[in-house]
This record gives sequence, structure tokens and C-alpha cells, in this order.
Amino acid sequence: MDFLAPALDGFGVVFEPQNLLYCLIGVTLGMLVGVLPGLGPAATIAILLPVTYTLEPASAIILLAGIFYGAQYGGTVTSVLLRLPGEASTVVTAIDGYEMARKGRAGAALGIAAIASFIGGTVGIVALTVAAPLVAGWALAFGPPEYAALALLGILMISTLSTGSLRRSLLAGSIGLLLATVGRDPLLGSARYTFGSDQLADGLDFVILAMGLFGIGEILHSLERLRQGAPPKPRVGRARPSRAEFLQSRWAIARGTVVGFFLGILPGGGATMASMVAYTVEKRSSRTPEQFGKGAIEGVAGPEAANNTAATSSFIPLLTLGIPANATMAVMFGALLLAGVTPGPQMIDEHPEVFWGVIDSMYIGNLFLIILSMPLIGLFVRVLRVRASILAPLTVLITMIGVYTIRSSMFDMLAVVVLGVVGYLMKKVGLPPGPLVLAFVLGSLLETDFRRSMRMFDGDVTGFLGRPVSATLLAFVVVFTVAVPLLSLRKKLRQPAPPDTPATVPRPDTTTTPDHPRTAAEPGGHSEEPQHPG
Repeated sequence: MDFLAPALDGFGVVFEPQNLLYCLIGVTLGMLVGVLPGLGPAATIAILLPVTYTLEPASAIILLAGIFYGAQYGGTVTSVLLRLPGEASTVVTAIDGYEMARKGRAGAALGIAAIASFIGGTVGIVALTVAAPLVAGWALAFGPPEYAALALLGILMISTLSTGSLRRSLLAGSIGLLLATVGRDPLLGSARYTFGSDQLADGLDFVILAMGLFGIGEILHSLERLRQGAPPKPRVGRARPSRAEFLQSRWAIARGTVVGFFLGILPGGGATMASMVAYTVEKRSSRTPEQFGKGAIEGVAGPEAANNTAATSSFIPLLTLGIPANATMAVMFGALLLAGVTPGPQMIDEHPEVFWGVIDSMYIGNLFLIILSMPLIGLFVRVLRVRASILAPLTVLITMIGVYTIRSSMFDMLAVVVLGVVGYLMKKVGLPPGPLVLAFVLGSLLETDFRRSMRMFDGDVTGFLGRPVSATLLAFVVVFTVAVPLLSLRKKLRQPAPPDTPATVPRPDTTTTPDHPRTAAEPGGHSEEPQHPG
């Protein structure tokens, strides 16, 4: 319980007027970002990184964190009203949320989503407050071997936990690992893959990569998608679920919170994976699974609780281990470095005002969100009516200005445009940019710490097995690379063969069966007065 005193001191940082204002701006902007399809918190945080240069570290991270978990709220609005997910983590919410809206229950869907998000997010913050110092204390034993094993586990889990094609995720991750090698060798200083360019001597800047792939790339892709038009907007109704609907959803919220917390911690997990797993859990545990996809309120409550809890718990590996759990956390990692704060086990002692200020700001931010979410629904729907031809150029302009202010380099502006086109093409062919960005961050960590470990062990790779933590992490690597694929293969082999075609299956002659007075003209029913021969 030694963490209670500094944790309470963190509220002193949060309640400073400027930090309260940044928290309010962050969650409000996050809700707006969630409403706007295609933008997303990763792109917004990347675009706003230059804006945070003049802020105090605690204020900057409070602002950016508010954008992240605030976007989970906003993405629900378009998912329910338009069946157009504003955020990737709300894709499954659109399945039953939109069906509820079609039945005139849009208000109940939005209301239960807000309540589930608040409960899940708050429970996640409490768990974060308790677990983060414990993880940080345990992480003090981490050295280069442990970080190398952890980075390897994170890279493998990026592909294992991907929601898309495994091969495409592996390909995207491989590209990220390759891009991480551009620049000077981290230990020897020799140039690698620079092609004689002085601009590439320091490697690809993470902010440029994030702005290109997530900023320009997402905008181009969303413009193409929005040209197809949108369905008509249903009536919102009363934004408050009934007592019976809340009781019906309470266990879905509880299960979604647990799923979201653990998947948020895992590298490659995050809010999107948590929401999808939570939806699967609810459908399989329901007594009426046939209602899912037709407007089941549990199909809204479970995923919404999960994605907000995961958004909170994903800060644990970032703040305590310096490992980003998902693409947005990778952008947050860069934001912390730009603010002069190195995420990791020492952060809780070296920068307690940032560590506890960010965590405690989430309590206040969640209160802001539950207060703002319901009355702002009408406003967010109006924002959707702004033409994409106006929003997209403004966003691109802000992006290019932000890129130029980093190093005042025209090369950076050209690079972000090229990376934006690459990000757009990746979307077109189905390559997810998330694994690429995560592999880019973790790849640098893996290379540097692995080579340092080899120096520690005099080139003996078995030295990793002589350290308990690194050996345990490598055991998890073996599980994910060997055991999981074998179990999947066994499950496929045990699946029954597909049935024969209907033409080969004999059908009983129901017209001559006394117990079943059905006629050939009425195969699915029976008449009140069966027809007798003659």
C-alpha cells in the first residue's frame, strides 16, 4: 500500500486548472474523433504531437490519453446510428446496436453503451492504480535479456492475436522490422539502408511514420469509403436504458470488463481485440444466442465495457515496462519520449507527477465522458453532416504543418506523403498498419537489447535460459509459436466432414404417414381437417 500516498498526490496534479482543462479538451476531442469515421485516436495523437511540445509533460500526456479513451465513447455513436463504426473497437457494437436503432431503441443502445463504458473504464482505472506499481516493482529486475524476450513475445503476439489474415499481419510486421533497421547501427554507428541519404542517417522518425500511415493513409481510405454514401439516420429516442435492460446487461458488462483488462495488457491485444472477444464470449454464454445480430443489448454492453477497460489497461505495459501494447500506445510512447520522459520501471520514481497524474486524470476524464456523452449525441450527429471535402483538406493541412514543425524539413513532408500513399495501398490490399507500427517500435528494442545480451553472455544464446524472467518469457514464445498452432490444427482435424447434398439424403414420404397428416403441397404445416382419400 506504499503507492497510496503518491497516488493521492497525483490528484493534486490533475486538479491544477490547466490540467483539468486539458483533460476536458482531450476527452471531448476524443469523442469527436471517435465519431468521425476513419480518423481514429492513433492518427489524431500523431497529428497533435507537435502541439504538445510547449506543454508540461504531465499536461501533454493527460491531453493525449484523454483523446485515446474518449474515442472509445465517440465511436459508438456512428456504429449505432449509421452502422458506420467511427472507431475500429466499435465494429462489433454496430452489429446489434444498429439493429436496436432500427427497432426504435437507439437511445437505449447509446445509453447502455455509455454506462458500460463508464463502469468498464472505471474498474480498469482502479485495477491500473493497484497493478501498475506492482508491475513496475517487478520490472526493476528487467535487463537487456528480459526486454529482448519481452519484445520478441510482443512481436509474435501481434500476429497471433490479429483479427485479420495471419499472413498479412506477418507481412506487415516484417515490413515494420525492416524499416526499424534504417539508419545508423545502434551499437557500431555504421550506416544501414540509407542509400547515401543524409536525411535517412538518423533513421525514419516515428512521428513521420505514424502521421503518414495513420493520418494521410486513413484520410485517403475514409474518403474513398464515404463516397459510397451512408444509410439514413434513425431516430435517437431517449438516451437511457430501462431498469430491466440494465439488469439484462449487468453480467455482460462484468464479463466484458474482465476480458478487456487482460487483453489490454497483452501486446497486440488492445480495445479492438477485446471488443471482439467480448462479443464472442457473450454470444456463446447466452441462453438465446439466436438473438445476437438482431438487436441483443448484451451485444452492445459487453464489447463497450471491454474496449474501454482495454484502453485503460493498455497503459500498464507502456508506463511500467516501456512496451506499447497496441498501435495507439506506440504513438503515446513517442509522445512520452518527446516530452523528455522515458517509459519504464524507473518512471514511477523519476517522474511520479507524470505517472500518477495521467492515471488519476482518467478518473476525472471518465466522469467528464459520462456527463458529456448523452447531451452531445445530437451535436455529434450534426458533425457527421459536414462534407468530407471540407474535413479532409483541413486535416491534411494540420498534418503537414505538424510534420514541418518537427525538424523544418521538406524531406519529412515528402516522406509523410509517400508513407500516406503506402498506408492507403496497405488498406486497399488488406495489410493492417497496426502490426507494422508496433513491429517498428518493438524491432528497435529487440535488436538493441538482444545484441547487448549477447555481449553480456559472451555470445552464448543459452544465457537467456539462466535468468528466470527471460526464460519464462521465452517459454511463452514457444507456447505461441508451437502449442497454439498445433491446437488450432487439431481443432480443424476434429471438425466433422460436411454433410452430403440434400439430393442424396432420403426424405420420408409424409403424405402416407398416418401420424403426420401433411400434404405434398404443404410440407411445413398441417391442416385442421386432414384430407382423406375418396
